[in-house]
Amino acid sequence: MHGLHLTGARFREADLTHTNLMRTTLTHADLAGATLTDANLRGAVLTNADLDRATLTGANLRWATLTEVNLYGATLADATLRGANLTGAVLSGALLEGVNLTRADLTEAHLD
Repeated sequence: MHGLHLTGARFREADLTHTNLMRTTLTHADLAGATLTDANLRGAVLTNADLDRATLTGANLRWATLTEVNLYGATLADATLRGANLTGAVLSGALLEGVNLTRADLTEAHLD
């Protein structure tokens, strides 16, 4: 299912565990409360997506575009965000234990 264009898609509270969404466009997608444990989102575009309280434990978000994304209260434990663009992202209340943010762009991200 990788490389799809799912702009505006609604996956609220969906179980997407182990799903391959590599290079998928999910701009403005509703993923609030979704479970994306161990999902492959490498190179995905999630600009302005809503991931409020989503579970992304162990997810691969390497080189993903997460500009202006809402990750409020999300669980990102052990996720890989290496090289991800998190410009303006809301990370308030997010669990970031063990997350890899090497070379990630956190310009204007909200961490409080």
